[in-house]
Amino acid sequence: MQPTLAVPPPVVLPWYRHLYVQVLVAIALGALLGHFAPGTGEAMKPLGDAFIKLVKMIIGPVIFLTIVTGIAGMTHLRTVGRVFGKAMAYFLFFSTLALVVGLVVANVVQPGAGMNVNVADLDRSVVDGYVSKSHELTLVGFVLDMIPDTLVSAFTGGNILQVLLVSVLFGIALALSGDRGRPVADFLESLTIPVFRLVRILMQAAPIGAFGAIAFTIGKYGLGVLVQLGWLVGSFYLTSLLFVLVILGTVCRLCGFSVLKLIRYLKAELLLVLGTSSSESALPALMEKMEHAGCGKQVVGLVVPTGYSFNLDGTNIYMTLAALFIAQATNTELTLGHQVTLLLVAMLSSKGAAGVTGAGFITLAATLAVVPEVPVAGMALILGVDRFMSECRSLTNFIGNAVATVVVARWENALDRTRLAAVLDGQAVAPIAPPHPVRAMGH
Repeated sequence: MQPTLAVPPPVVLPWYRHLYVQVLVAIALGALLGHFAPGTGEAMKPLGDAFIKLVKMIIGPVIFLTIVTGIAGMTHLRTVGRVFGKAMAYFLFFSTLALVVGLVVANVVQPGAGMNVNVADLDRSVVDGYVSKSHELTLVGFVLDMIPDTLVSAFTGGNILQVLLVSVLFGIALALSGDRGRPVADFLESLTIPVFRLVRILMQAAPIGAFGAIAFTIGKYGLGVLVQLGWLVGSFYLTSLLFVLVILGTVCRLCGFSVLKLIRYLKAELLLVLGTSSSESALPALMEKMEHAGCGKQVVGLVVPTGYSFNLDGTNIYMTLAALFIAQATNTELTLGHQVTLLLVAMLSSKGAAGVTGAGFITLAATLAVVPEVPVAGMALILGVDRFMSECRSLTNFIGNAVATVVVARWENALDRTRLAAVLDGQAVAPIAPPHPVRAMGH
């Protein structure tokens, strides 16, 4: 672990030069444009799409370099399996807990009660496209989809799991190469410097991307739909907030840090996720910030990309809450047995959707397709507000993965607690010096 070094106070930037302020202003301006000039707001969509494509362009190299240099620095390769095992155990527990929380809240709040919607009056055609995609989310298809057609296609297909697999295998091969692989490891270590510099350059366009994305969302879907289904949206946002503050907050306290301080530390990235409705837009920045906060590079490289596929707390809360909302709105009686079945199916379908971009609505379709008691056509009820709930899903998923990274790093003795405390308190700490490629982690 790197010691926390005292450094001179940084140059204080004017308030308007801070990225989070710029993103916040962009979100406000985009919302105003979308509300008062819907047509113009919809036309801003390419700005948001272009920024997300720019970030996705760099996600593959960031994951590859972080994982490969991290594994190459491990003295014992069984550490890789140990970190994966601990991460997956954490993901499985909290993902299942999120499903249960959504189920409980839906039964207590009953956001769909009293709507008395006739299923026959719903336009099923608007959700048919999502239902057809959900049929592709099988376990076998998921496993096969993890394997890229070629070594290079993993980086061109935009599938995080494929990049993760190639990176882990290459990192292990490089570690087994010993001294003969050291020049390659040194080169990749040096390459991380300009790649992360590129990430910081791309982040300067974040306000433009957030402006375009939020203007499109408000312009296309409007705020009126929120009034119609406000009880559902409000229940989801409140449940997600309580999950983060109470459940994840307790986990953070047990690990010796504050979830509120972590949220403050990641405020620029969270605003970016809010503006773009995509947690992937902040993935490279999250990896860099978690390493800066004292989490071992090896843990960051393995936990963050895996968590983006398997640790979807917000998506899981949404799935059970939305499913029961549809049942309540259509007066569909669900016994305890039906709800348990729904929970078990959601556990499997949420894993089958790993790596599918924007999979929340598709995963819900896959779940309802297996539980015939809940009419799939009822998804038409929530299609209009799904975009607004997508933002909350992304925020919750993002925070959940940040917490998971710190927790697993602590379990692995790969967390510099002094540095973490200093960073979360807003103190200036020296950047982490690039480690030698063959240095061991936590030994």
